[in-house]
Amino acid sequence: MALCGLDNAQFGVTMFPTDTAIGPVEVARAVEERGLDSLFFPEHTHIPASRATPFPGGGELPEMYWRAHDPFVALGAAAAATERIRLGTGICLVIERDPITLAKEIASLDTISNGRAIIGIGAGWNREEMENHGADYKNRWAVVREKVLAMREIWNNAEAEYHGKYVDFDPIWSYPKPVQDNGPPIWIGANSKWVFDRIADYADGWMPIGGLGSGNMARLQEAVAARGRKVEDIDLALFGAPPDADEVRGRIGQGFDHVIFVVPPAQEDVVLPLLDRYAAIVEDVKSG
Repeated sequence: MALCGLDNAQFGVTMFPTDTAIGPVEVARAVEERGLDSLFFPEHTHIPASRATPFPGGGELPEMYWRAHDPFVALGAAAAATERIRLGTGICLVIERDPITLAKEIASLDTISNGRAIIGIGAGWNREEMENHGADYKNRWAVVREKVLAMREIWNNAEAEYHGKYVDFDPIWSYPKPVQDNGPPIWIGANSKWVFDRIADYADGWMPIGGLGSGNMARLQEAVAARGRKVEDIDLALFGAPPDADEVRGRIGQGFDHVIFVVPPAQEDVVLPLLDRYAAIVEDVKSG
């Protein structure tokens, strides 16, 4: 929950789980062994060789973007190898996935992990990648919304149906159902001016990269209040947390309840010492 303070803050890491890096099982075990709370994997099904869409981060697109494992396969393996840590997508490109299949993948992960799944979502930035999936780039957020709402119908009803502009199906049977009530929490990973209304409408949390930004907590409070919700019921996850205890304490003071550090897709000799460093930072933060 937002505004939870230092005592209840959660700490995790995110890493592109590539075929050239430490394996998903090994990194998941290492995260759990160090007392951290969560592990997040991003996704890109592929990267079009045309490279027509420029990388939002500037410069050349890093190779990890087209070398990553499927996140649900990787997270399923991590679930089987751990007992405690939360397992999340950061982010899942909902726009590129069939909602009925995705609902089953998420429900399966939540069941196998005994209710440890978190689903970070986004609409993506690579137009050609989306269009290779037949996705509607122009209306991508409207499509994402309907897919999320359709998945919630599947998770919460024995005979689920959904009739929208972009997603439309008559009653279906689909099991397993998630362990978590209403399905795993849905966190939106986006920083646009429209994100607050989207969170208030159909999400459980927000995972901005780097920080809140000036005035954004007030915008979030206003958006959720307009829909009869409370900001205290919205998860706030800092994605790409600074590796500094004082800065992390400051971000938690702003309202973040989940702090997620970045680990590069590298081998054990790089990843494990970095996890040790993050665990030490967390210990410092918790000690006040």
